[in-house]
Amino acid sequence: MSESAVLERTQPLPADDDSAKRRQIIDGARAVFLAQGYDAASMNDIARAAGVSKGTLYVYFKHKQELFDAIVEQECTAQAEGIFDFDPNDHDVEAVLARLGVAYVKFLCRPEKASAIRTVIAIADRMPEVGRRFYETGPASGIARLADYLAAQVAAGVLAVEDCEIAAAQFMEASHAALFKPIVFNFAPEPSGEQVERSVRIAVKVFLAAYKVR
Repeated sequence: MSESAVLERTQPLPADDDSAKRRQIIDGARAVFLAQGYDAASMNDIARAAGVSKGTLYVYFKHKQELFDAIVEQECTAQAEGIFDFDPNDHDVEAVLARLGVAYVKFLCRPEKASAIRTVIAIADRMPEVGRRFYETGPASGIARLADYLAAQVAAGVLAVEDCEIAAAQFMEASHAALFKPIVFNFAPEPSGEQVERSVRIAVKVFLAAYKVR
């Protein structure tokens, strides 16, 4: 790192400016990673895309993996916000699952989300900790939250579920059946709202047929 970069790292920024600059860098880095992949992306490319000097880039992130980790964490946190918030006292399981399914599938099937997942999968063999962190803070967290809600409905006598974690994973997979993988493999475009709602409606119907107490 150059002397100017080292000097730049010693200059503290106001909290608001610091947060805005960090978001600016992450947004630029995300664009570079999605366009070039992890291996081809360089810190020079990222600094240029983010509109900052390389010295400023190193103020926030010591190396490329640290920056990629921040993007992975942000992607996973975004999934949990709002989508997987449940009220255990809401016993209208059909409505809850329908809301969850539509919001989750629309979030998951955005083209940029598929690109991010491809990027993580591409390096997960060589950097398993990245793949593990992505899964733990993303899909696994969503499954756990839904499983807790289902367990509350079992306790209330609304559902009869032997394994709430498996049931939660089954519902999430069924919701995007035939929609998500075609996007990941660039076989099909982003599904329409009607396609999403139809897929989720069928998933909810199957789930209730299996687990709802009659």
